[in-house]
Amino acid sequence: MIKEVIIHNMKTHGNVQELVVIPNTEIRSAGGITIPSIFAPDAPTAKRVFEFFTANIRNPHTRKAYGKAAAAFAAWCETRGIGHLRDVQPVHVAAYIEELQQRVAAPSVKLQLAALRMLFDWLVVGQAMPSNPASVVRGPKHSVKKGKTPVLTADEARTLLESIDTKTVVGLRDRALIALMTYTFARVGAAAEKMRVEAVYVQGRRTWVRLHEKGGKRHEMPCHHKLEQYLNKYIQAADIGGDPKGFLFRTTQGQSGYLTKRAMSQADAYRMIRRRAADADIKTKIGCHTFRATGITEYLRNGGKLEIAQQMANHESARTTGLYDRRNEQVSLDEVERILI
Repeated sequence: MIKEVIIHNMKTHGNVQELVVIPNTEIRSAGGITIPSIFAPDAPTAKRVFEFFTANIRNPHTRKAYGKAAAAFAAWCETRGIGHLRDVQPVHVAAYIEELQQRVAAPSVKLQLAALRMLFDWLVVGQAMPSNPASVVRGPKHSVKKGKTPVLTADEARTLLESIDTKTVVGLRDRALIALMTYTFARVGAAAEKMRVEAVYVQGRRTWVRLHEKGGKRHEMPCHHKLEQYLNKYIQAADIGGDPKGFLFRTTQGQSGYLTKRAMSQADAYRMIRRRAADADIKTKIGCHTFRATGITEYLRNGGKLEIAQQMANHESARTTGLYDRRNEQVSLDEVERILI
Protein backbone atom coordinates (compact mmCIF):
# COMPACT_ATOMS: atom_id res chain seq x y z
CA MET A 1 0.00 0.00 0.00
CA ILE A 2 1.34 3.42 -0.93
CA LYS A 3 2.33 5.54 2.01
CA GLU A 4 1.09 9.06 1.77
CA VAL A 5 1.51 12.31 3.59
CA ILE A 6 -1.39 14.65 3.46
CA ILE A 7 -1.43 18.39 3.83
CA HIS A 8 -3.58 18.81 6.89
CA ASN A 9 -3.75 22.53 7.52
CA MET A 10 -1.91 25.81 7.27
CA LYS A 11 -0.93 27.66 10.42
CA THR A 12 -0.56 31.41 10.03
CA HIS A 13 2.06 33.34 11.97
CA GLY A 14 1.74 36.99 11.03
CA ASN A 15 2.24 37.09 7.28
CA VAL A 16 3.97 33.70 7.19
CA GLN A 17 2.11 30.45 6.58
CA GLU A 18 3.60 27.23 7.91
CA LEU A 19 2.63 24.00 6.18
CA VAL A 20 1.79 21.21 8.59
CA VAL A 21 2.36 17.76 7.10
CA ILE A 22 0.79 14.77 8.83
CA PRO A 23 2.44 11.48 7.71
CA ASN A 24 0.41 8.35 7.00
CA THR A 25 -3.00 9.64 7.99
CA GLU A 26 -6.34 9.72 6.26
CA ILE A 27 -7.10 13.35 7.09
CA ARG A 28 -7.54 15.50 4.01
CA SER A 29 -7.42 19.24 3.61
CA ALA A 30 -10.41 21.11 2.24
CA GLY A 31 -8.74 21.13 -1.15
CA GLY A 32 -8.18 17.37 -1.03
CA ILE A 33 -4.53 17.62 -2.09
CA THR A 34 -2.77 14.34 -1.34
CA ILE A 35 1.00 14.06 -1.78
CA PRO A 36 2.84 10.72 -2.09
CA SER A 37 5.42 10.39 0.69
CA ILE A 38 8.45 10.36 -1.62
CA PHE A 39 7.57 13.92 -2.66
CA ALA A 40 7.24 15.09 0.93
CA PRO A 41 10.36 14.11 2.89
CA ASP A 42 9.95 17.33 4.89
CA ALA A 43 7.49 20.18 5.27
CA PRO A 44 9.25 22.68 2.92
CA THR A 45 9.39 20.14 0.10
CA ALA A 46 5.77 19.14 0.64
CA LYS A 47 4.79 22.79 0.50
CA ARG A 48 6.72 23.22 -2.75
CA VAL A 49 4.92 20.24 -4.29
CA PHE A 50 1.60 21.56 -3.03
CA GLU A 51 2.31 24.89 -4.72
CA PHE A 52 3.18 23.11 -7.98
CA PHE A 53 -0.28 21.55 -8.20
CA THR A 54 -2.16 24.61 -6.98
CA ALA A 55 -0.36 27.83 -7.83
CA ASN A 56 1.63 26.68 -10.87
CA ILE A 57 -0.98 24.55 -12.69
CA ARG A 58 -4.26 26.36 -13.22
CA ASN A 59 -6.04 23.97 -15.59
CA PRO A 60 -7.95 21.37 -13.52
CA HIS A 61 -7.61 18.68 -16.19
CA THR A 62 -3.83 19.16 -16.38
CA ARG A 63 -3.63 19.16 -12.59
CA LYS A 64 -5.50 15.87 -12.43
CA ALA A 65 -3.38 14.23 -15.16
CA TYR A 66 -0.08 15.39 -13.63
CA GLY A 67 -1.23 14.34 -10.17
CA LYS A 68 -1.89 10.82 -11.43
CA ALA A 69 1.51 10.75 -13.13
CA ALA A 70 3.29 11.78 -9.92
CA ALA A 71 1.37 9.21 -7.87
CA ALA A 72 2.12 6.43 -10.36
CA PHE A 73 5.84 7.21 -10.31
CA ALA A 74 5.82 7.36 -6.51
CA ALA A 75 4.20 3.91 -6.36
CA TRP A 76 6.82 2.55 -8.76
CA CYS A 77 9.63 3.98 -6.61
CA GLU A 78 8.17 2.50 -3.44
CA THR A 79 8.04 -1.02 -4.87
CA ARG A 80 11.74 -0.70 -5.69
CA GLY A 81 12.84 0.62 -2.34
CA ILE A 82 13.44 4.21 -3.43
CA GLY A 83 12.13 6.03 -0.39
CA HIS A 84 13.67 9.50 -0.62
CA LEU A 85 13.35 12.15 -3.30
CA ARG A 86 17.10 12.79 -3.44
CA ASP A 87 17.70 9.11 -4.22
CA VAL A 88 15.87 9.38 -7.53
CA GLN A 89 18.39 9.22 -10.40
CA PRO A 90 18.01 9.54 -14.19
CA VAL A 91 18.40 5.76 -14.51
CA HIS A 92 15.31 5.29 -12.31
CA VAL A 93 13.21 7.63 -14.43
CA ALA A 94 14.51 5.94 -17.59
CA ALA A 95 13.62 2.49 -16.25
CA TYR A 96 10.15 3.70 -15.29
CA ILE A 97 9.56 5.15 -18.76
CA GLU A 98 10.84 1.94 -20.34
CA GLU A 99 8.32 -0.09 -18.34
CA LEU A 100 5.52 2.31 -19.20
CA GLN A 101 6.13 1.82 -22.89
CA GLN A 102 5.27 -1.85 -22.48
CA ARG A 103 1.86 -1.00 -21.05
CA VAL A 104 0.54 2.28 -22.45
CA ALA A 105 0.57 4.20 -25.72
CA ALA A 106 3.39 6.58 -26.62
CA PRO A 107 1.34 9.79 -26.11
CA SER A 108 0.51 8.68 -22.55
CA VAL A 109 4.17 7.92 -21.86
CA LYS A 110 5.19 11.35 -23.15
CA LEU A 111 2.58 12.98 -20.90
CA GLN A 112 3.90 11.10 -17.86
CA LEU A 113 7.48 12.14 -18.63
CA ALA A 114 6.43 15.75 -19.18
CA ALA A 115 4.66 15.77 -15.82
CA LEU A 116 7.75 14.45 -14.02
CA ARG A 117 10.05 16.90 -15.81
CA MET A 118 7.91 19.87 -14.83
CA LEU A 119 7.51 18.72 -11.23
CA PHE A 120 11.24 18.07 -10.78
CA ASP A 121 12.08 21.39 -12.44
CA TRP A 122 9.80 23.13 -9.94
CA LEU A 123 11.53 21.37 -7.07
CA VAL A 124 15.01 22.23 -8.40
CA VAL A 125 14.09 25.91 -8.68
CA GLY A 126 12.76 25.74 -5.12
CA GLN A 127 16.06 24.17 -4.00
CA ALA A 128 14.31 21.00 -2.87
CA MET A 129 16.45 18.93 -5.26
CA PRO A 130 19.98 19.48 -6.62
CA SER A 131 19.11 18.48 -10.20
CA ASN A 132 16.26 17.23 -12.37
CA PRO A 133 16.61 13.44 -12.88
CA ALA A 134 14.04 13.48 -15.71
CA SER A 135 15.65 16.19 -17.82
CA VAL A 136 18.07 13.86 -19.62
CA VAL A 137 15.60 11.01 -20.13
CA ARG A 138 14.29 10.73 -23.67
CA GLY A 139 10.71 9.75 -24.28
CA PRO A 140 9.39 7.56 -27.09
CA LYS A 141 9.19 8.96 -30.60
CA HIS A 142 5.65 9.68 -31.65
CA SER A 143 4.63 11.46 -34.82
CA VAL A 144 1.14 11.58 -36.29
CA LYS A 145 -0.25 13.21 -39.39
CA LYS A 146 -3.87 12.37 -38.68
CA GLY A 147 -5.74 12.48 -35.39
CA LYS A 148 -7.71 9.58 -33.95
CA THR A 149 -10.87 11.53 -33.20
CA PRO A 150 -13.80 9.89 -35.04
CA VAL A 151 -15.58 12.24 -37.42
CA LEU A 152 -19.00 12.33 -39.01
CA THR A 153 -19.81 12.96 -42.63
CA ALA A 154 -21.86 16.03 -43.43
CA ASP A 155 -24.91 13.79 -43.96
CA GLU A 156 -24.43 12.08 -40.60
CA ALA A 157 -24.01 15.37 -38.78
CA ARG A 158 -27.15 16.71 -40.45
CA THR A 159 -29.06 13.54 -39.60
CA LEU A 160 -28.00 13.80 -35.96
CA LEU A 161 -29.13 17.43 -35.63
CA GLU A 162 -32.43 16.78 -37.40
CA SER A 163 -33.17 13.69 -35.32
CA ILE A 164 -33.29 15.61 -32.04
CA ASP A 165 -36.80 16.22 -30.75
CA THR A 166 -36.99 19.99 -30.37
CA LYS A 167 -40.45 20.07 -28.83
CA THR A 168 -38.75 20.22 -25.43
CA VAL A 169 -36.25 22.70 -24.02
CA VAL A 170 -33.80 19.83 -23.43
CA GLY A 171 -33.91 18.95 -27.12
CA LEU A 172 -33.36 22.58 -28.08
CA ARG A 173 -30.42 22.72 -25.64
CA ASP A 174 -28.81 19.58 -27.03
CA ARG A 175 -29.20 20.68 -30.64
CA ALA A 176 -27.74 24.10 -29.85
CA LEU A 177 -24.73 22.62 -28.03
CA ILE A 178 -23.91 20.14 -30.80
CA ALA A 179 -24.32 22.85 -33.44
CA LEU A 180 -22.09 25.23 -31.47
CA MET A 181 -19.24 22.70 -31.34
CA THR A 182 -19.70 21.88 -35.03
CA TYR A 183 -19.98 25.37 -36.52
CA THR A 184 -17.43 27.13 -34.28
CA PHE A 185 -14.99 24.21 -33.76
CA ALA A 186 -15.34 24.85 -30.01
CA ARG A 187 -13.96 22.45 -27.41
CA VAL A 188 -16.57 21.02 -25.08
CA GLY A 189 -14.97 22.71 -22.07
CA ALA A 190 -15.41 26.13 -23.64
CA ALA A 191 -18.90 25.37 -24.92
CA ALA A 192 -20.61 23.46 -22.12
CA GLU A 193 -18.67 24.14 -18.94
CA LYS A 194 -17.71 27.80 -19.27
CA MET A 195 -20.12 29.56 -21.60
CA ARG A 196 -22.49 32.14 -20.14
CA VAL A 197 -25.70 33.50 -21.63
CA GLU A 198 -24.06 36.88 -22.28
CA ALA A 199 -21.50 35.11 -24.49
CA VAL A 200 -24.18 35.02 -27.20
CA TYR A 201 -24.50 38.59 -28.41
CA VAL A 202 -25.37 40.69 -31.45
CA GLN A 203 -22.76 42.71 -33.31
CA GLY A 204 -23.27 44.29 -36.70
CA ARG A 205 -26.74 42.74 -37.00
CA ARG A 206 -25.22 39.29 -36.64
CA THR A 207 -25.14 36.93 -33.68
CA TRP A 208 -21.67 36.21 -32.31
CA VAL A 209 -20.37 33.87 -29.64
CA ARG A 210 -17.56 34.43 -27.18
CA LEU A 211 -15.60 31.35 -26.15
CA HIS A 212 -13.06 31.00 -23.37
CA GLU A 213 -10.77 28.28 -24.61
CA LYS A 214 -8.01 26.48 -22.72
CA GLY A 215 -5.03 28.54 -21.69
CA GLY A 216 -7.31 31.46 -20.83
CA LYS A 217 -7.70 32.43 -24.50
CA ARG A 218 -10.77 34.47 -25.40
CA HIS A 219 -12.06 33.62 -28.84
CA GLU A 220 -14.93 35.33 -30.66
CA MET A 221 -16.67 34.08 -33.78
CA PRO A 222 -19.73 35.03 -35.85
CA CYS A 223 -22.45 32.39 -35.93
CA HIS A 224 -23.38 30.29 -38.91
CA HIS A 225 -27.00 31.10 -39.80
CA LYS A 226 -28.19 27.69 -38.58
CA LEU A 227 -26.33 28.05 -35.30
CA GLU A 228 -27.81 31.51 -34.83
CA GLN A 229 -31.29 30.04 -35.26
CA TYR A 230 -30.66 27.12 -32.89
CA LEU A 231 -29.18 29.32 -30.14
CA ASN A 232 -31.95 31.91 -30.28
CA LYS A 233 -34.68 29.26 -30.14
CA TYR A 234 -33.04 27.56 -27.16
CA ILE A 235 -32.47 30.77 -25.20
CA GLN A 236 -36.05 31.87 -25.83
CA ALA A 237 -37.57 28.52 -24.85
CA ALA A 238 -35.36 28.22 -21.74
CA ASP A 239 -36.25 31.79 -20.74
CA ILE A 240 -32.65 32.53 -19.72
CA GLY A 241 -32.14 35.73 -21.71
CA GLY A 242 -32.65 37.76 -18.54
CA ASP A 243 -29.83 35.94 -16.75
CA PRO A 244 -26.74 37.10 -18.68
CA LYS A 245 -24.28 35.86 -16.03
CA GLY A 246 -25.91 32.43 -15.82
CA PHE A 247 -24.58 29.37 -17.60
CA LEU A 248 -25.84 28.91 -21.15
CA PHE A 249 -26.05 25.11 -21.24
CA ARG A 250 -27.59 23.84 -18.02
CA THR A 251 -28.29 20.49 -16.45
CA THR A 252 -31.80 19.20 -15.78
CA GLN A 253 -33.48 18.17 -12.55
CA GLY A 254 -33.38 14.42 -12.94
CA GLN A 255 -35.84 13.32 -15.62
CA SER A 256 -38.13 16.30 -15.06
CA GLY A 257 -36.96 18.23 -18.10
CA TYR A 258 -36.60 21.42 -16.06
CA LEU A 259 -33.28 23.23 -16.28
CA THR A 260 -31.21 24.02 -13.21
CA LYS A 261 -28.69 26.87 -12.84
CA ARG A 262 -25.73 24.47 -12.95
CA ALA A 263 -23.56 24.15 -16.05
CA MET A 264 -23.34 20.90 -17.96
CA SER A 265 -20.04 19.14 -17.39
CA GLN A 266 -17.95 17.43 -20.05
CA ALA A 267 -19.29 14.10 -18.77
CA ASP A 268 -22.87 15.37 -19.08
CA ALA A 269 -22.23 16.47 -22.65
CA TYR A 270 -20.61 13.14 -23.55
CA ARG A 271 -23.55 11.11 -22.21
CA MET A 272 -25.97 13.35 -24.09
CA ILE A 273 -24.04 12.96 -27.34
CA ARG A 274 -23.85 9.18 -27.06
CA ARG A 275 -27.59 9.04 -26.35
CA ARG A 276 -28.46 11.29 -29.28
CA ALA A 277 -26.17 9.32 -31.61
CA ALA A 278 -27.87 6.06 -30.61
CA ASP A 279 -31.30 7.60 -31.23
CA ALA A 280 -30.14 8.72 -34.70
CA ASP A 281 -28.78 5.20 -35.42
CA ILE A 282 -25.26 6.51 -35.93
CA LYS A 283 -22.83 3.60 -35.56
CA THR A 284 -19.63 5.68 -35.33
CA LYS A 285 -18.46 5.84 -31.72
CA ILE A 286 -18.40 9.61 -31.46
CA GLY A 287 -17.49 11.87 -28.56
CA CYS A 288 -17.44 15.56 -27.71
CA HIS A 289 -14.36 16.26 -29.86
CA THR A 290 -15.99 14.66 -32.91
CA PHE A 291 -17.82 17.85 -33.80
CA ARG A 292 -14.66 19.94 -33.75
CA ALA A 293 -13.04 17.52 -36.19
CA THR A 294 -16.20 17.24 -38.29
CA GLY A 295 -16.57 21.01 -38.60
CA ILE A 296 -12.93 21.52 -39.61
CA THR A 297 -13.03 18.69 -42.15
CA GLU A 298 -16.22 19.94 -43.82
CA TYR A 299 -14.95 23.52 -43.87
CA LEU A 300 -11.78 22.42 -45.68
CA ARG A 301 -13.67 20.03 -47.96
CA ASN A 302 -15.76 22.94 -49.21
CA GLY A 303 -12.81 25.13 -50.18
CA GLY A 304 -11.84 26.63 -46.82
CA LYS A 305 -8.22 27.59 -46.19
CA LEU A 306 -6.11 25.81 -43.59
CA GLU A 307 -4.80 29.05 -42.08
CA ILE A 308 -8.35 30.34 -41.61
CA ALA A 309 -9.40 27.02 -40.08
CA GLN A 310 -6.45 27.40 -37.69
CA GLN A 311 -7.71 30.83 -36.69
CA MET A 312 -11.29 29.60 -36.26
CA ALA A 313 -10.16 26.62 -34.18
CA ASN A 314 -7.87 28.86 -32.11
CA HIS A 315 -4.86 26.62 -32.70
CA GLU A 316 -1.29 27.82 -32.18
CA SER A 317 -0.05 25.79 -35.13
CA ALA A 318 -1.54 24.91 -38.51
CA ARG A 319 -0.03 21.46 -38.02
CA THR A 320 -2.42 20.88 -35.12
CA THR A 321 -5.36 21.96 -37.28
CA GLY A 322 -4.18 19.56 -39.97
CA LEU A 323 -4.65 16.62 -37.60
CA TYR A 324 -8.40 17.27 -37.79
CA ASP A 325 -8.47 17.25 -41.60
CA ARG A 326 -9.97 13.94 -42.72
CA ARG A 327 -10.57 14.72 -46.38
CA ASN A 328 -8.09 12.04 -47.44
CA GLU A 329 -10.23 9.38 -45.79
CA GLN A 330 -12.94 9.99 -48.36
CA VAL A 331 -10.38 9.89 -51.17
CA SER A 332 -9.07 6.55 -49.91
CA LEU A 333 -12.58 5.13 -49.71
CA ASP A 334 -13.31 6.19 -53.29
CA GLU A 335 -10.12 4.48 -54.47
CA VAL A 336 -10.91 1.28 -52.57
CA GLU A 337 -14.24 1.06 -54.38
CA ARG A 338 -12.34 0.85 -57.67
CA ILE A 339 -11.49 -2.77 -56.78
CA LEU A 340 -14.32 -4.31 -58.77
CA ILE A 341 -14.37 -7.93 -57.74
